[in-house]
Amino acid sequence: MQTNVNGAINLLDLATRDQAKFFQASTAEVYGDPMIHPQPEWYRGSVNLSGPRACHDEGKRAAEALCCDYRRCSGTDVRIVRIFNTYGPRMPCDDGGVISNFIVQALRSQDLTVYGDGSQTRSFCFVDDLLDGIACLMAAEPRSSGPINLGNPEEIQIDDLANLIIEIVGSSSRVVYKSLPADDPRQRRPDIARARRELAWAPRVELSAGLWATIRHFEDLLTAADQGRRVP
Repeated sequence: MQTNVNGAINLLDLATRDQAKFFQASTAEVYGDPMIHPQPEWYRGSVNLSGPRACHDEGKRAAEALCCDYRRCSGTDVRIVRIFNTYGPRMPCDDGGVISNFIVQALRSQDLTVYGDGSQTRSFCFVDDLLDGIACLMAAEPRSSGPINLGNPEEIQIDDLANLIIEIVGSSSRVVYKSLPADDPRQRRPDIARARRELAWAPRVELSAGLWATIRHFEDLLTAADQGRRVP
């Protein structure tokens, strides 16, 4: 985390010197396992400081704190986005995310692995929507510089997501359940009222449509891997 913080300081110094906009890609992980639902930007979060996820969570929180200090003390034009679960074409097969894991398992007719009882929820934002939101933020007046949530407020249980992907793929896979990892958030959904109000932004791509596009990408990836070639 020290290296990440040093890197943020170096880039913030550069942005301040050149009077450039500074974009900080933060994350919904700063909210930890939230006790407020959905999560608004003013919520300070519930992070286990010594847990297995703490380094990532606290690294992002530290970077946000630096950005805000540079804005207050040096007038640096920082733009902070808290990104919620994002998916779409060009994801790698082995990125470890739940959507990529489920799609690869379904396409290979393997069991889909759900950790916990599957009742935990996430909100998935298609990558095109996220990029539109980032573009809106970078073009906005400095008063709308964030932190600002960008994500899809439509919430789904993980076991429902697994069954939806099986249905879309037409797979013979089953859903199997394993122990929930420590500090895995039970629920996550963004409050995007600020993004709607200040950026006139909201996601447009429905989950089923986004999954269709993502599944086609993974089909190409797996076919190419079987044939020993790469997908551009």
